Amino acid sequence: MSRPQRRIPKHKPLIALLDRANRMFQAEMVRKAHADGHTEVKMAHNSVFGTLHGEGARAADMAARAGITRQSMGEVIREMVALDLLEMKADPNDRRAKIVTYTEHGLEVAWDGFEYLADLEELFEQEFGEQEYAIVRDVLERLIVLLDKLSSDQDSPSAGGSVG
Repeated sequence: MSRPQRRIPKHKPLIALLDRANRMFQAEMVRKAHADGHTEVKMAHNSVFGTLHGEGARAADMAARAGITRQSMGEVIREMVALDLLEMKADPNDRRAKIVTYTEHGLEVAWDGFEYLADLEELFEQEFGEQEYAIVRDVLERLIVLLDKLSSDQDSPSAGGSVG
């Protein structure tokens, strides 16, 4: 019996390109934080900086947005609390829960990062042109929507179970 012919990708797989770009982007953010004197910042902290907004959030919600376990997010949060980047406050709506917020120092580090992100976006626009860069962003946003829909379809009872 012969094996079915396998398709060989014509290009480097998109997932590999996205993963490499993501890792390089995150490493650049940490490099810049260190250059700015925030040497306590680690790669793992990106999961918090990418999911914690100014008003604060619950750790479980942050973990879901980051796509990591609650335990992993909790470990990163505890480390960042010890580094005076974050603090935990009682949730006014649920006494059992805690809200994660930035300390003054953490907010300064986060704002430095957001400013650098804006600088990088400007660099990308200059490098690729405003229109081409807008297309890249649009396609990535549409890709996220499509993949989210595929994931939701797999989670439905008629699809035979959930993914993950």
